[in-house]
Amino acid sequence: MPPLPSCTAWGSLPRLLAGGTRRTPVAAPVVQACRAVALYAVAPLRGVEGLVLDDLSAYVRDRDWVVPAGLAVADTGPLHQDLDTRAGWNRVRAAAVGRLVQGVVVPSFAHIAYRAADWERERAWLLEQGLFVVATDPTELALGA
Repeated sequence: MPPLPSCTAWGSLPRLLAGGTRRTPVAAPVVQACRAVALYAVAPLRGVEGLVLDDLSAYVRDRDWVVPAGLAVADTGPLHQDLDTRAGWNRVRAAAVGRLVQGVVVPSFAHIAYRAADWERERAWLLEQGLFVVATDPTELALGA
């Protein structure tokens, strides 16, 4: 798996050291690893994509993961539509190839691929890329996490 991107947070120092100068910093950056993930869903109707992605965003925020710009993606239509026609899924796949994300968060695995053969192909590809996949539906398991 590629190295995780670093996230910079600012941790304040409790107090200046005795004898410090004006150049003594009052806060120091703390660099830590974070998970960059793509959000992906298929919405049944146009205009409700944001509702589905809001739930995924909340899940990601609770875990202190980050979503790179442009990688909260929803396609519109039925779950059984051909994967090659899904612009959003192709964007997620491109991000995976470019090592921009370490995982994908979906409502359920059926949002990636509805047919068993399609799911097995996509699942194998995602695992080959070193990505984990999390379905927020509590009845499904995480893959490669």
